[in-house]
Amino acid sequence: MSTKTGPQRYPGASRSHWYQDHFGGAAMEVNVVVLHTTEGHNLPGYGGGSSAPNLTAVPDLAAKKLKWFQHFDIEVSSRALKNHRGGVETNTLNVCQVELVGTCDPKAHTEWKNAGQNHIYWPQAPAWALLEVARFLAWMHREHHVPLTGPDLWPAYPKSAGNQSGQRMSGAAWNAFKGICGHTHVPENDHGDPGAIDFHGLISFAKGELTG
Repeated sequence: MSTKTGPQRYPGASRSHWYQDHFGGAAMEVNVVVLHTTEGHNLPGYGGGSSAPNLTAVPDLAAKKLKWFQHFDIEVSSRALKNHRGGVETNTLNVCQVELVGTCDPKAHTEWKNAGQNHIYWPQAPAWALLEVARFLAWMHREHHVPLTGPDLWPAYPKSAGNQSGQRMSGAAWNAFKGICGHTHVPENDHGDPGAIDFHGLISFAKGELTG
């Protein structure tokens, strides 16, 4: 099977926090994007890269832009998913992972809002932020043929944790999946991010980027 046949750097992304030289990863031919939320305000340290995704999008709220940081090539396995021995592959199964800085937790959202801490609550993300993510998804579709489709269920946090809403894929479904999903959908994982992000809005924006 061929690997790494498309462009490996997202245009405009900073490589100031590049971890591939220390955590090489496996070469892949990506057909899945997994969306995460960081549950924090700033670019994480990711344990020096030991738990980093391929890219992180940090909101610049004043400029209404996302600043992108790339940590691994698009088609090199990153490290933000759990992977149990003897089960299915997760990080290395043709996956490009993206962390969105902010929260999907309504409790954290309320606490941060009451404390005057500006942030993005991704289930209610402003249109500009969804559009910035959608541009990345459109690029992944155009350059790496990742389908602009995904699961129907994007439950709200905290019910999105574990498999309380029946959204998490079986091993067989995961092995067959191609498209865009969340951490909440990946087997062998119990995280609930990105919660009830507006997935249909993201796909609509992404398709508009391709036809606009």
